[in-house]
Amino acid sequence: MAKPNASNARIKRDYFRYLRDARGRDEATIDAVAKALARFEETAGAKDFRRFHREQAMAFKRRLANAHGQRSGEKLSKATVHSTLRHLKAFFEWLSREPGFRRHIAWADADYFNLSEKDAAIARARREKKVPTLEQVRHVLVSMPAATVLDRRDRALIAFAAITAARVGALASLQLRHVDLAGGFVDQDARVVQTKFGKTFRTYFMPTITEALPIVTGWIEELARDHFWGAADPLFPATRMAIGENGGFVPAGLERRGWATSEPIRAIFRRAFAAAGLPYYNPHSFRDMLVHHAMKQPLTPEQMKAWSQNLGHADVLTTFTSYGTVPPHRQGELISGGADVRLTGGAPALDQAALMEAIAKLVENASIPALSAGG
Repeated sequence: MAKPNASNARIKRDYFRYLRDARGRDEATIDAVAKALARFEETAGAKDFRRFHREQAMAFKRRLANAHGQRSGEKLSKATVHSTLRHLKAFFEWLSREPGFRRHIAWADADYFNLSEKDAAIARARREKKVPTLEQVRHVLVSMPAATVLDRRDRALIAFAAITAARVGALASLQLRHVDLAGGFVDQDARVVQTKFGKTFRTYFMPTITEALPIVTGWIEELARDHFWGAADPLFPATRMAIGENGGFVPAGLERRGWATSEPIRAIFRRAFAAAGLPYYNPHSFRDMLVHHAMKQPLTPEQMKAWSQNLGHADVLTTFTSYGTVPPHRQGELISGGADVRLTGGAPALDQAALMEAIAKLVENASIPALSAGG
């Protein structure tokens, strides 16, 4: 392994500061950029960035195309390759404008990190997501033990995700004061809660799994009654570790703080689904699950907009495009089973006026530009 380059370390530190303070990027994005730069430096032998040449970009791109993931051992996906190269291109474009680098790096040199149009299209292509059904999540909840406080916390965590679709960052940072059981909602306050893009919004409990809300209610009452939790204490506390009889660390109850990372939450989901005899579904898949459920209901445009806002989306089209993709098997069912729209004799004609009226209502409630009748 090449010796770290001090000059490169300094300029990377400046770039990370630029991303954080000038571009407003979050730590997860900066970590991804740091990983991409580390990959490149390893391939380039930690050469000074001032010695960058387009040949290095092309050589790195060829090597990355055949690289394998450290954890999975599998060949890197086109999406991973694409994101890595995109981070590097942005870095060297920035570097070409910096004093001390302008004479050494041309803006156009960064273009050599581009994938071919074919590979870029493959990387951007949407794949079918693994999404649980409400019945599967209900099975997980009723299968989970509740003997210990950690068991009950884990069960409440999954139940809460099932009725709020809260993101992992929010689950890790929510406090008791953010939940209003009487009003049936959660205030995701970005001043405290880790929400995407720092949005503050209210999420009402969604009427999905009947067993979920009593589990959440019981957990909150237990925290206040048995553990003397206050308003500013975490809704889902981290696990307190202690030294066991054999000298090793063992779980010993609740910490009075939340989790610092999302990995413990993912581990809880992983264990719960495995114990229920089901494949693992990550916490984010619950958002897709709830949107799929909503799409099957006879909702008005106004009601669909409410479901969209519940997810923290300012635009209802975000809900449809990001989470509303119809799974291929369901797509086939809808096409083959749509007797009313078959192109056979006697099929009813579409009511164009009613269709345009429904679209107009959806557009008005979603705050998007209106579509013309000819469009």
